[in-house]
Amino acid sequence: MIRVVLAEDQAMVRGAFAQLLDLQPDVTVVATAGDGDEALAAVAEHRPDVLLTDIEMPGRTGLDVAQELSSRGDPTRVLIITTFARSGYLRRAMDAGVAGYVLKDAPIADLVSALRRVHAGERVVAAELAMAAWDSADPLTPRERELLQEVTTGASNADIAARLNLAEGTVRNYLSTAMAKLGARNRSEAANTARERGWL
Repeated sequence: MIRVVLAEDQAMVRGAFAQLLDLQPDVTVVATAGDGDEALAAVAEHRPDVLLTDIEMPGRTGLDVAQELSSRGDPTRVLIITTFARSGYLRRAMDAGVAGYVLKDAPIADLVSALRRVHAGERVVAAELAMAAWDSADPLTPRERELLQEVTTGASNADIAARLNLAEGTVRNYLSTAMAKLGARNRSEAANTARERGWL
C-alpha cells in the first residue's frame, strides 16, 4: 500500500481527493491536513510514503513544507498538486526536492499514476510545465524577493526598512533594481508580476 498524507486548505477539495484516492486498491490516505504546519505534524506522526500537498495554504506553503522535510532528511516523497501552472513555482519546487508536480485540472487517473510513479522513485512533472520551467528563470536575488514579499503585505519602504534593519535608501535601491528586472512601472506592479510568475 502507498501511505499518503493529503494537505489541502479547502475542506471540500481535501475530502473529495481523499475519497477518490481511497478508492484505489493500492493507496490509503492515513491523514489529512488543512495547512502546512498540520502537514508537517501529520508526516512526523504517520511517516507516509508520499505527502500530496497543495502549494498555497495558510501559514507554511507546500513549498515551505517540502523544503523543511528535505532539510530534515525525511524520506517522505512530496507530490505537489496545484491549480497554479507557473514555471516559477515549478523551479522552486524542484529546488526544494519535490518529487512531482501535477495540476488539479488533470484527470484523476493522471494524479494516481503520478502518485505511483513518485512512490516508485521517479520524478514526475506536468508536461505543460516542463519546458516552460527552463525558459523562465527567476531573475530576482533572495533579498529582492524578500522585499517584494513585504510589498505584497502593503508595507511602505520605511516599514520594510525598519522590519529588516535596512536603510530606507537601500530598500529603494533593491526595489528599483527588481522593478527594472521585471519591467515594472512601480513596486506594486513588480510584486504582482513576481507573484504571478511564481517567484514569490
